[in-house]
Amino acid sequence: MQVKVSLVQDSPVFFDKEQTLVKMESLAKDCADQGAQLIVFPESYVPGYPRGFNFGATIGKRTAEGRKLYELYYENSINLDTKDRQRLEKIAQDTGAYLVVGATEKTSQNGSLYCSMIYVSPTKGLLGVHRKIKPTGTERIIWAEAGGESLITVDSSIGKLGGLICWENYMPLARMSMYQQGVQIYIAPTADSRKVWIPTMQHIALEGRCFVLGCNQYFTKSMYPEAYQHLVESEDEHFCQGGSVIISPLGEILEGPLFNIAGILTLRIDLSEIIRSRLDFDVNGHYSRKDIFEFNVRNQPDIIDDKDID
Repeated sequence: MQVKVSLVQDSPVFFDKEQTLVKMESLAKDCADQGAQLIVFPESYVPGYPRGFNFGATIGKRTAEGRKLYELYYENSINLDTKDRQRLEKIAQDTGAYLVVGATEKTSQNGSLYCSMIYVSPTKGLLGVHRKIKPTGTERIIWAEAGGESLITVDSSIGKLGGLICWENYMPLARMSMYQQGVQIYIAPTADSRKVWIPTMQHIALEGRCFVLGCNQYFTKSMYPEAYQHLVESEDEHFCQGGSVIISPLGEILEGPLFNIAGILTLRIDLSEIIRSRLDFDVNGHYSRKDIFEFNVRNQPDIIDDKDID
């Protein structure tokens, strides 16, 4: 089966959920005009990845200014119990494409935020949410940790979808939780624009014998609104240069990496390449040595079967 995929490397309307969703609609339409069946947006595209911010938090101390900034971030985060869900579902429905959206998410159950990857079907609506199980470094100030219930995969009409966010991809057991469910299209929204990130994406493709879609924002310091410029005075102007990339199950770069520019990577991939790649290596099959190793993920849900959802 052949699937046309699009990765959106662009900037949000920073800390403005409504305007970012409007921009997302326009960008998704551009992808749909190119025939995309799967459209991916970067890590925390809504309402933006707050690179360089410390939210007034140091060891043993928090500031009133930092708490107000967190409140603003919270107010502009996605809540899937509200019309935000309908907005995302309408984008998927209008484009006829599956959406995988990186967003900062709040819930109606608590006051914490999560770095999330939201899966939306063009026909069935919201399929599920992966929440980051380990925020990196000082991301832990603003994002809570999720558990094994968050390690979802989706058996969709365009293949088995799954993946992890940013440095979760350096967690071998988290990757294995995806492989053991037979992921075919591995999606990796990120904020990491280092050139050494690309070999990480290639390694995952080779290890999992799957297509890997690495998707990042393109964002410069001057894109921050004036109100936030004082928070990032010491940052380099080009602090998120992108690097979105599409990689084959044999680790070959098929499209990208795209650096230093906003844009959309679109490519038709052939899922039959996955079977061919597993002739000599299958991480969940003849290379798994289940007679030696035993692997279990607590609370990981069964594969979400898009075709069985009413």
